[in-house]
Amino acid sequence: MDGLKVNITNNAMLIQTAFKNIIRGGKRTWLNVVVLSFVLVIMVAYNGLLDGWMEESRRDTIDWESGWSQLWHPKYDKYDIFTLQDAHGIIPKDIKRLIDNGVATPILVIQASIYPHGRMQNIVLKGINTEQNILKIPSEKIKTEDEDIPAIIGTRMAKSTDLKQGDRIMIRWRDKNGVFDSRQLLITHIFETKIGSVDSDQIWININDLYQMTGMGNEATYIVLNKEAKIKSDLSGWKYKSDYFLLSDVRAMEKAERVESIIIFIILLSLALLAVYDTQTLSIFRRQKEIGTYVALGMTPKKVTSLFTLEGTTYSVLAVLFAAIWGTPLLYLFAKTGLPMPEAYTNIGLPLGEAIYPVYKITSLIKTIILLIILSAIISYIPAQKIAKQNIVYALKGKIN
Repeated sequence: MDGLKVNITNNAMLIQTAFKNIIRGGKRTWLNVVVLSFVLVIMVAYNGLLDGWMEESRRDTIDWESGWSQLWHPKYDKYDIFTLQDAHGIIPKDIKRLIDNGVATPILVIQASIYPHGRMQNIVLKGINTEQNILKIPSEKIKTEDEDIPAIIGTRMAKSTDLKQGDRIMIRWRDKNGVFDSRQLLITHIFETKIGSVDSDQIWININDLYQMTGMGNEATYIVLNKEAKIKSDLSGWKYKSDYFLLSDVRAMEKAERVESIIIFIILLSLALLAVYDTQTLSIFRRQKEIGTYVALGMTPKKVTSLFTLEGTTYSVLAVLFAAIWGTPLLYLFAKTGLPMPEAYTNIGLPLGEAIYPVYKITSLIKTIILLIILSAIISYIPAQKIAKQNIVYALKGKIN
């Protein structure tokens, strides 16, 4: 018990001595603290920005495109447009029951061509139930006003075709027998979404109008399910696709961004920790007589090594406290205003709005702080370990061999 008290007392004295030495460091100390705090705030802000973007992308993808899960026609492949000609079939009774209960909605997809301003453009024509509330597609805006077929498009589609609300456009498609037909569409609404996969080169119409146009009555290409559907496997021969599968593109994008963030953090941490390393190396060189005095007073070389390592670690601890003082209000303001994004980013299909708003996760913050402290301890130990190998006689003379 007495030995434990002695160890606690010695460790407390070691920490106290290390803290006093750090404070006496003056400008060198505060330069390291400022640099480390700057790196810490940048890492937290970048991680928050990335987490916010990914969270928003997942939420928007679920709300606008994927729902909580889907059932695909056996021949449908989202990534192969050539499957669309045969990727449709009669909706089975089990799935029809889900649709009637309001926990699912059918989507019928066919290929078509439109002729905006005298030129031909291939598009994907999608039929959706106008009364559905599973996806945020504003299907209620598909209202019949005259003999033309009402349709809605996204802002990307409107920009690429130079179409406006109220415009009419000729569309040509093939029915279930492969016979070409054509009609005129009326653009009744233009919606805005961050998800380009429900916007670019696509036109949405009432699924009942699409049934009449193609003769594919009561058919669908895929079924979108909400959270209450509680379907976890294939149903009536239709392939079940979970949210994990449907969000694979978002996860792939996140993985790529995480790799980029790691590279950025390595560069920033290397620069910041280099300053700590230089400070510790210079400190050991200039404080040779002090080290000899510690040894003469009975402190073992390993204890002296621990002292210098603790001093270097204290830089990161002070940096965390300093970053909390000036970084917290800055990060709070950043969370409110977000990072404005150029319009070009949304035009290439990335799920981005006008700004990205960071989300700060406590686990990510703790990991960042622990990483900074551990690396500071390691980088401080490297020059300090030479003390443990020195000759005691040289230490008493104030010389490090």
